[in-house]
Amino acid sequence: MKRVLALIFCGMIFAAGLTGSLRAQKFSWTLESVLKQLDDESKGFQSLTANIDRTKVTVVVNDKSTESGQMWVRRDDKMRIDFEKPDKREILRNGNALDVYTPKISRVEEYDLGKHRALVDQFLLLGFGTSGSSLEKSYLVTFLGEEAIDGRRTVKLELTPKSEDVRGQVSKIHIWVDIATWLPAQQQFFETGSGDYLLIHYTNVVKNVRINDQQFKPNWPKNVSHIKPTS
Repeated sequence: MKRVLALIFCGMIFAAGLTGSLRAQKFSWTLESVLKQLDDESKGFQSLTANIDRTKVTVVVNDKSTESGQMWVRRDDKMRIDFEKPDKREILRNGNALDVYTPKISRVEEYDLGKHRALVDQFLLLGFGTSGSSLEKSYLVTFLGEEAIDGRRTVKLELTPKSEDVRGQVSKIHIWVDIATWLPAQQQFFETGSGDYLLIHYTNVVKNVRINDQQFKPNWPKNVSHIKPTS
């Protein structure tokens, strides 16, 4: 389970996929109004495509490493991320099956989310149609105000996991939601104990586009090696 969570924290965590509101341009947001808006908007989410930049920051040595690519998500538990830089890596999720293909070593790691699915989905599906009431069930939610990201007006929330198991991995999460479209702008995941964090940045986000089933089928060579990590 720790290996699965570590994999998610290394590049598979995503932000809100929600719809827009005309009042976003003038409305002064509060925690209550943001959560209510998330409740209202969560019902319409079906799919999402975006460009993603994932930066891992190791604070003690001031080291940063970034990988960039594109992702596709559907509400029916289907997801794909193709990292292109600096090295190619493909992550594919279909229901309980989660595969990670690394062309450089010609290997596919196969994970079965199984009984841990509900816990894993808190991160894999965080914000993808997530209602405000659902957030409150899993996190202590704090409103941190409004902030501009890439010239976009966003609302910023701090999420502190209620689960001790989750807090053993992540102490808190910051999430920025673009209030012009209620689509993801940025997330920051703080690792417990170390002060290290992941910064996930989203651009060219498009909601509710048609994504063919073929997009979520493996396209790696037949002769790759397959392993099933157990820890």
